[in-house]
Amino acid sequence: MAKITQLSDLDLEQTYSYADYLTWRFDEAVELLRGKISLMSPAPNLTHQSISMRLSGILYQYFRRHRCQLFAAPFDVRLYDRKKSLIASQDIYTVVQPDLCVVCDADKLDSKGCLGAPDWIIEILSKSTAQKDTQTKFQLYQEAGVKEYWLVYPYEATVSQFVLDEASDRYQLLAMFSKQDNAVPFLFPELTINLQEVFAK
Repeated sequence: MAKITQLSDLDLEQTYSYADYLTWRFDEAVELLRGKISLMSPAPNLTHQSISMRLSGILYQYFRRHRCQLFAAPFDVRLYDRKKSLIASQDIYTVVQPDLCVVCDADKLDSKGCLGAPDWIIEILSKSTAQKDTQTKFQLYQEAGVKEYWLVYPYEATVSQFVLDEASDRYQLLAMFSKQDNAVPFLFPELTINLQEVFAK
């Protein structure tokens, strides 16, 4: 399959698969959401990057002694609906790059990233990504079986914690944390995250 070197060579209205994604060699960063190309936002602002780095540091210290592994964007996560899709490049139509994700099943990891749902995903919202993170990705992560999903709101200094209910296969809002709180992941109850440190100016 020919390599694509210019984003302009693609039809943004067309549906693409992961097999197509592997042929793209242009500079722009993109995600693939249900087969549709989604342009990544410009470089994250200072607030986003500060929060991401502080969270990364806290989580790294914990997970370096843990069997689960922490990854930060850019890191390709290939998702498929557990109930509908086969695990093959041509049958995968979603490739995302979460701000932070934790993968506990080493069999999901390969040289290209993660194939299947990470256990925990954290997205740090910006004005340009809020709708995608709270709606489109919310649904995709739910369908793929991401067990825990955190939405971090930088300017409100809050975190919404969603946990996948096994009976309904739908996310339930477990907690909303503010800057004054210590946030505790449902999957890792021994991990305490001081949000004053995370949201410090």
